[in-house]
Amino acid sequence: MKKIIAFSGSNSSKSINQQLINIVATMAKNTTVEILNIRDYPAIVYGIDEEETNGFPESMIAFNEKMKEADGFIFSSPEHNGSMPAAFKNTLDWVSRMGGKIFKEKPTVFLSTSPGARGGASVLDHLMTVMPHRGAKVVGGHPLGNFYEKVENGELKEGDDKVKIEALIQELESVI
Repeated sequence: MKKIIAFSGSNSSKSINQQLINIVATMAKNTTVEILNIRDYPAIVYGIDEEETNGFPESMIAFNEKMKEADGFIFSSPEHNGSMPAAFKNTLDWVSRMGGKIFKEKPTVFLSTSPGARGGASVLDHLMTVMPHRGAKVVGGHPLGNFYEKVENGELKEGDDKVKIEALIQELESVI
């Protein structure tokens, strides 16, 4: 069976993007979904001096191996000043130094969410522009605004957002 790796770019223990990943992972019907949490893969801030002195952190080697196992990805990111969080950018920097692109030229769905109405639309636009250069074959993306109004008891309420996200997951499953 094909495998999707799903994770968020947040290292917050209360991350609504990680919560969204947990919800969306259940929408996949024809694939196995493994949910990762980048909190489980901590690493010192990337720098060439650090790499040359100490090599690659074991956590980043393990994360890279997980990425290699996948046939596709679901990624959700919070918006930090219009861009991706530093924790994810650091992961991206380390993995890119290991001889490959983080998304391994595989199909990827990008999501973002926030308590506000735009749902992290700026970071989503940024990711969908930048991540093809990092190996993402973009299937599509969707910003989920007003997270706390649209999620209840760990489930996405019925509505346009749920329909759009389910369609993205079905499309991802059809191309992996």
